[in-house]
Amino acid sequence: MQEGVMEDVIRGSQASWLKQLRTLTSRSFTNMSRDLNYYWLRIIIYIVMAICLGTIYYDVGTSYTAIQARASCGGFVSGFMTFMSIGGFPSFIEEMKVFTLERQNGHYGVAAYIISNFLSSMPFLLAVSWASASITYWMVKFRPGFSYFAFFALNLYGGVSVIESLMMIISALVPNFLMGLILGAGVIGIMMLTSGFFRLLPELPKIFWRYPVSYIVYGSWGLKGGYKNDLIGLEFEPMMPGQPKLTGEYIITEMMGLSLNHSKWLDLAMIFVLLFAYRLTFFVVLKVKEAAAPYIRVAYTRFTVKRLERRASFRKTLAMASMSKRHNPPHPMAIQEGLSSPMPY
Repeated sequence: MQEGVMEDVIRGSQASWLKQLRTLTSRSFTNMSRDLNYYWLRIIIYIVMAICLGTIYYDVGTSYTAIQARASCGGFVSGFMTFMSIGGFPSFIEEMKVFTLERQNGHYGVAAYIISNFLSSMPFLLAVSWASASITYWMVKFRPGFSYFAFFALNLYGGVSVIESLMMIISALVPNFLMGLILGAGVIGIMMLTSGFFRLLPELPKIFWRYPVSYIVYGSWGLKGGYKNDLIGLEFEPMMPGQPKLTGEYIITEMMGLSLNHSKWLDLAMIFVLLFAYRLTFFVVLKVKEAAAPYIRVAYTRFTVKRLERRASFRKTLAMASMSKRHNPPHPMAIQEGLSSPMPY
């Protein structure tokens, strides 16, 4: 006789964490490369927008009106050009469906998924930022020098990456595409309002909007760093002829109300700190959602049952079923056939 073998249930993947990371990164990069709507179409749109921006602010110069023009160009780059990253939300929704299914089967961990997504998307986001920056920077003719251009491109890359992370958090929270777009657009709109362009940072209401909101959004850090990168060291024509020229330092401190106590590189570093914080938040959201999923299903089932019980048709169906059981009790076949003795074999 063949003996039965009891097998233990294996929870989680048997592959090492590094193997999970390599496999997920390779698969995610392949999917992003093959999907035209994931990044390639967005790269084209960014290039077109960069050309439009460059032609509008072409050779902006250092006149008095150029001060506002440079600030407006910087505000558009740190605000609206990063806002266009919301276009990747449909792909995030589909990706979250695949992740949820594979995570339930225990194929890989949450940390491996988040890091692999970041690594696989990095080349495309760098291509987006550097292609857009190279067109805009040289057409507008900001300050010459590779270090200034590199800061401009990295600043744009940081902003786009933060928005990508934000939209991934939203894709894990909302149930459908439409709600995600509405919520994402609202959150990014608040970020733009508190960045210091539409209203100067010192003029924001101190409670809540200045502290802490302006410190936890990427726009304020990106805009401050962009102003320092572009204006420090330049001189602009005065509003009235014969007056002394306006230095970039004077414009930043007196006209924009910003401080020069720290370097532009610290502003750039803070964007990447926020990027790490957003990815960490994404990790926490996925873990909490995973832990709360059984309780949510039970609560949803109870809610559905109670809602059905309140419907008249449902109550009527239950009443009819109950009456049917009372008046038509099941009988043995012998009684139903009118037989007084058991059926012969």
